[in-house]
Formats: sequence, C-alpha cells, structure tokens
Amino acid sequence: MKNPKKKKNQKKTTNKNLGKNQWEDHLTRKARSENYPARSVYKLEEIQNRFKVIKKNDQVLDLGCAPGSWLLYAAKQVGKGGAVSGIDLKQIDIKLPQNVLVIQDDILNLDDKVFLNKDKKFNILLSDMAPATTGRKDVDALRSFELCNMALKIADDFLTANGNFVCKIFQGDDFNSFQKNVKSRFKECKIFKPKSCRKQSKEIYIIATGRK
Repeated sequence: MKNPKKKKNQKKTTNKNLGKNQWEDHLTRKARSENYPARSVYKLEEIQNRFKVIKKNDQVLDLGCAPGSWLLYAAKQVGKGGAVSGIDLKQIDIKLPQNVLVIQDDILNLDDKVFLNKDKKFNILLSDMAPATTGRKDVDALRSFELCNMALKIADDFLTANGNFVCKIFQGDDFNSFQKNVKSRFKECKIFKPKSCRKQSKEIYIIATGRK
C-alpha cells in the first residue's frame, strides 16, 4: 500500500523546486544581498579591478544598461563629480543615484537624445549588450557582432581622446575581425573573460584603452 503522506511531501518538494531560479548561484545571492539587480555587476568589478577603466569624475555611457547593475557600480566609481548615462530597450525598475541618467530606447536613436549631441563626449563606453539568443551559436554570434559594431560606431562618435571601451561579444567567426577593428582605434586592446561569467557562456570582453 502506497504511503499518501510520502506522496504529499514529494509534491511539496516538486512545487518548491519549480519556484526556484534554475540559474541562481552564489553570485546571484551575493548581488541580491548587496542591492544589485543582477550578478553581472561582478563582471564589471573584475574588469575594473584589473584594468582600471573607470576613473573618478569620468563621464560614462552604458549601452544595454538593464537591469542596472553596471549603472550602480559605475556611478560609485565616478563619484559625485562624474556622471553615468545609460540606454536600453528595457525599463530600469531600480532607484538610481542622482548622477545617473537613463532612457528607454533603441541605441539606433541615440542621435536624438538629450545627453548626446555633437559636443558631448564620454571618457568610457561600456557595452554589455547581448542579442536575444536563438540557441544557434552561429546566429547568436552574428547578432552579437552586429551589436558590437554599433557600439564601436558610437565610440567613434562620442568617446574622448584616450577614452576607454569595454565591449561584450559572443565568440564566433567574426570575432577576429572585430578585435582587429578595435585595435586600430586604441593604444591597447585586451581580451578578458571574467571568472564570474557562467562556464557555459560564449561571451568574452574586449577591453580597449587609450583611444587614438
């Protein structure tokens, strides 16, 4: 005879597991405890600790800024004398510091924005943009490459001399081509994969410093 109590307990356990985020790990929990909306903040933290790309009083542009972790971290790095501007298709639902300005829009429309004009320049451009993944590595890598080219074009238009560029890209056939384009514009260009990236992820970061 089956034990109805055991069956009931099994059902509770199953329901409990369904409610959990399958991607949650110690960094997700750490981010929550430190009031960051996503674990991605620790990727930027690793980049900053190693390359010192953000300085006090810098003007920062963050492309693909949702859900806002990079905005919060960059705002702390630049301090009250600096400012962070961000844009994303998604809405930012967190409370932001006074030195952060965000708009919800497509980066293709950047020329029309209040914080971007011909005279506006940034000391660093951050791009953590990623395409909606399809499950096909070649397609995802191509879409990532297109986003990276858009970010580099914006860097061409709005980055100061000696400015820095941090860009996420999915590794694929066009990676070497993009890296070569970045190298031609900056004094130094490094490839870096933060330890906080998920092991199964194909993402990698190009860290370029000293715009020519």
